[in-house]
Amino acid sequence: MSLRLPFGDELRAALGSPGRSRRLGSSPRSRVWRVELAEATVVVKQLVDGPDADERYAREVAALRLGARAEVPVVPALLATDPGERVLVLEHLEHRRPAGDWIVGYAVALARLHATARPDDVGALPRWQGPDQADVASFLRLAGALEVPVTAGVAGELDDLVNRLDQASGHALLHGDPCPGNDLHTATGIRFIDFEQASLGSGLMELAYLRIGFPTCWCVTSASEPLLARAEGAYREEWRALTGSDAQDGLADACAGWLLRGDALVERARRESADHLARIPHRDWTWGTATARQRLVHRLGVVGRMTADHPALRGTSSLSTAMRQRMLVLWPALQPVPAKRP
Repeated sequence: MSLRLPFGDELRAALGSPGRSRRLGSSPRSRVWRVELAEATVVVKQLVDGPDADERYAREVAALRLGARAEVPVVPALLATDPGERVLVLEHLEHRRPAGDWIVGYAVALARLHATARPDDVGALPRWQGPDQADVASFLRLAGALEVPVTAGVAGELDDLVNRLDQASGHALLHGDPCPGNDLHTATGIRFIDFEQASLGSGLMELAYLRIGFPTCWCVTSASEPLLARAEGAYREEWRALTGSDAQDGLADACAGWLLRGDALVERARRESADHLARIPHRDWTWGTATARQRLVHRLGVVGRMTADHPALRGTSSLSTAMRQRMLVLWPALQPVPAKRP
């Protein structure tokens, strides 16, 4: 694909000729422009070539069309598409600085997004994929690298967790990466963008983002317990109002699943020898490695607390708590994850 604005004849026939355009920042997987048309300013997004580009494009288009059902908008309007060039033309939205308690409105918008999918939408998007046995093995290897004993039964607990998450019911429209930067705070509410990893599954897997620390994101925040309780209550209330049913229980399972499956930085931390890292002065650690440890300590603490009274995860709770304590001994300069989004 060239770097020129991909606005072909079909898009021109539907929307008119483009005026001035400006490249916007985006991930390496896409190119994005802000474009002036005669009637409005729009966003043009093109998925770049790659082995999964067609799938990512199809997911995004399908998710935007499902999300457009919401009575209160939660996605930008999809104005036109050019499948041959993997191009979407979207409503342009102005982002505002989020309020201090932004996660409450975020949780409400997330519930609205999740509720747009219906049982008969199964097949419109892939089913959400949770952690697997390789993730369990990686996590237990990390415990070994930290020299934290793994008591009998923990491996079985984690295997059972993987099975529970794999069998979890639900057909919610899951964003796939609902992180700061993929949520636009506008004058008319929060809208989500970038649905290349969208799927269908249990909404709890994304409600868990607030506690576990945005596990697919480049940034992590940690809200206070009262604010988390407000946000989770707001999600459940909105879900009930829209669907007529209560959101399922299982938030502890969801958080434990993200501890196993978390983002690439956490995977990097697991691959590194704890003994080796312990010998490196804190000032010499790379940004990514230090951030990985910070995130992992946060997630271990969350899971340790949330599963303490969970009948099926008590051993996992003890292991998570012990691993967190060991990391804080090895790296006492580690700071808590920030309370505010960047």
